Amino acid sequence: MSNIEQTLSIIKPDAVERNLQDKIKNEFKINGFEILQEKKIHISKEEAEKFYKVHESKPFYNDLCTYLSSGPIIVMKLQRSNAVLENRKLMGATNPEVAEEGTLRKKYGISIDKNSVHGSDSIENAEIELDFFFKD
Repeated sequence: MSNIEQTLSIIKPDAVERNLQDKIKNEFKINGFEILQEKKIHISKEEAEKFYKVHESKPFYNDLCTYLSSGPIIVMKLQRSNAVLENRKLMGATNPEVAEEGTLRKKYGISIDKNSVHGSDSIENAEIELDFFFKD
């Protein structure tokens, strides 16, 4: 029995700036993801702070929020079996230098901060993050 899940993916400012969104969306489709919803938005620093609240105590929190709000992003609701785990695999390690060949961050990431994509790290967080951007 397949375990259909939904997860959030964000194409971050560095990738949007380099016009990589179609390439990245295509990678999701090739890897069995369905893009249920998507929108291009520019969030404020305050919204980024709310979104990344889980990282509030970490030293990189402020830079992360500044970066996510630095330009347009594309938020997507993705669906497939085991979506959260499969998206994590497809994205690769946070640091593009150590990410596996073929992963999105290896192909498109510039640095540990500008790593092109964000994805939910658990089913619980996927629900919270999807709600954040796609409240019905």
